[in-house]
Amino acid sequence: MKPLDVLKNFYGYHSFRGHQEAIIQTVLDGKDCIALMPTGAGKSVCFQVPAMILPGLTLVLSPLIALMKDQVDAMNQLGIPAAFLNSSQDISEQRYISGQVLAGHIKILYVAPEKLYGGNYPLVDMLQKVELSLVAVDEAHCVSQWGHDFRPEYLKLGQLRKSFPSTTFLALTATADRDTRKDIADRLNLQRPQWFISSFDRPNITYRISLRSDAFAKLVDFLRIRPNDSGIIYCLSRKSVEETADRLCANGFSAVPYHAGLERDVRQANQEKFIKDEIRIIVATIAFGMGIDKSNVRFVVHTNMPQNIESYYQETGRAGRDGLPGEALLFYSFGDKITLGRMIESSDNPEYVRNMKSKLDTMVRFCQTKKCRRKFLLQYFGEDYGEECGNCDICFQKGSKTDVTIYAQMLLSAVVRLDQKFGIGHVIMVLRGSQAAKVTEQQKLLSVYGIGKDKSAEFWKLLGHQLLVEGYLLQDDPLRPVLSLTSLAWEKLKKKEKFLLSMPNDDFTSGMQQTEKDDALLGQLKVLRADLARNQNVPPYIIFSDATLEEMARYYPESDHQLLKINGVGQQKLEKYGKQFLTIIRDYLRENEINKEGKSQSKKPVKKGISISERDTLEYFKEGLSIPQIAAKRGLAQSTIEGHIVDLAMAGEIKVSALLTNAVQEEIQMVKAQLRVEKLKPLKEHFGDKYSYFQLRLATLVAETAN
Repeated sequence: MKPLDVLKNFYGYHSFRGHQEAIIQTVLDGKDCIALMPTGAGKSVCFQVPAMILPGLTLVLSPLIALMKDQVDAMNQLGIPAAFLNSSQDISEQRYISGQVLAGHIKILYVAPEKLYGGNYPLVDMLQKVELSLVAVDEAHCVSQWGHDFRPEYLKLGQLRKSFPSTTFLALTATADRDTRKDIADRLNLQRPQWFISSFDRPNITYRISLRSDAFAKLVDFLRIRPNDSGIIYCLSRKSVEETADRLCANGFSAVPYHAGLERDVRQANQEKFIKDEIRIIVATIAFGMGIDKSNVRFVVHTNMPQNIESYYQETGRAGRDGLPGEALLFYSFGDKITLGRMIESSDNPEYVRNMKSKLDTMVRFCQTKKCRRKFLLQYFGEDYGEECGNCDICFQKGSKTDVTIYAQMLLSAVVRLDQKFGIGHVIMVLRGSQAAKVTEQQKLLSVYGIGKDKSAEFWKLLGHQLLVEGYLLQDDPLRPVLSLTSLAWEKLKKKEKFLLSMPNDDFTSGMQQTEKDDALLGQLKVLRADLARNQNVPPYIIFSDATLEEMARYYPESDHQLLKINGVGQQKLEKYGKQFLTIIRDYLRENEINKEGKSQSKKPVKKGISISERDTLEYFKEGLSIPQIAAKRGLAQSTIEGHIVDLAMAGEIKVSALLTNAVQEEIQMVKAQLRVEKLKPLKEHFGDKYSYFQLRLATLVAETAN
């Protein structure tokens, strides 16, 4: 069987991507190789396809125990005999799988590196008794002390290479700088390996960075315009994980926490809910994600700056693995460098501290850069990127300059009057005339004291950040964030030139990409997928990815032949699920009188797809239950049900008039027009306790729909 035949028959794809085909051919030729491919580029295919062609067993070494089950489930769905061995299984199960391997019934075996030489029955002894054709070392950067995720157990893999001199070895990783790449080849004892370095570019990901001041309100704005998307929110501490998850739930979002301090059962249950699309958002420490193969994560949010570019790149790479648009939002604070620097200094290895501090400095530069984010990232990994990407916050702001001369002069003057000995927080307190104890009586006598009280602290923080980014302010003291003026600032002040800056506007809608698809049909296909996944106890994306369902909702396949043309539908899945999905599509086309070209011949409106959980809420609402009653019936927070109601109203399933009188709607809409605001916060401040955020959102929704 040829590689392309395997790809078509088992995976349902009609061509390889990037270096996949060349890597597979190198493996089939019996040569060692190292593949650097970004997350979502299809690393697994590079060893799974050869495994179906080569005789004997393919061994996959991975540190990700949680990921093994997902990958094995996915392989079995495709009709590929695969299994895993790890500490989550009892002895009898491990013996059974070992017997299957020895009998030649397993083509791909996933194991953790420590399983090879550890315990009373080292796996390496059993491997000597089978035909071992290929060893794939996944997450190979873990072997390097310079890697961002070094694992000591990986160091023994070089010994494995010596034990099986005639077996082909393939090392795979998504992130590795030059030092780490050299380490991978040396420590694994690979034999003249061929290198395949794919582009690190993830063109479907939009990169955004925002100052952390008022971060939660910004986060809510970001999530509100993505009501049906699934995502990961990373926090630095366990406490902030739980606080963020609680506040999101209180604001109507479907979110759960994940960190090592939770009971194992709770942690596992929350992860399962997220993987199975039962909740949309998981708030986690960075411990979460490496074991997750969820392809339909649409966004990754960092509430704190990561320690290095590698971690940031890998974590943001968990968005958009299916090739559909993804978002990476990072909230940055001037104090992040100090906090993370102290964490690095806790190590007793001076060389490690030096190396990691250098990486931290680069991460800070990335946050403060005024050039294209993607260009910066790719250059860090040694890749040239000619033009600016047009898909990051810097590119969105390009050419959009604001005249902030007066305010820039105020801020710079305040820095000077304070003898360039304070950070932005204290400078802002002086500018806004704060009565805080930190502001001395002497500082209250300064000419700049209180001259900026007409502007919010948020405005001054944004201005200070932009003056730093554009080279007018310096913050070079490693121990504390003290501001000082650069020669560029002095020159501009001396010449009385204007300050025209690209002021961040936190417009989280810019760059949002829409694909042409029938949302109503897509919603029905997702309901069917969820039912099938629930019956088989596997994540929905293992049945079909979102990208595959979106293709179905775009092209309306009506026969087996047409369905096989959809990417992600192979022969195995056609036989398993084809009839059910085709029935949904055919019935939908008939009910909506849609012709072969996909054009509706009726005036029946096509509604936005809704989630399974929202559909359950809708049923109770139709029965006449109130929101508190639905929340009690479903065992969910009232705010979560309110979030469902808003989404259902947006989808046209519920009329706002059933919840708000016309008089209330008109009052809220009139005040919104008078205040000339888009966000809900100013409306809430105006009305106080008279109307809830839920009522305000519903009323403004009517106006948005009318427009």
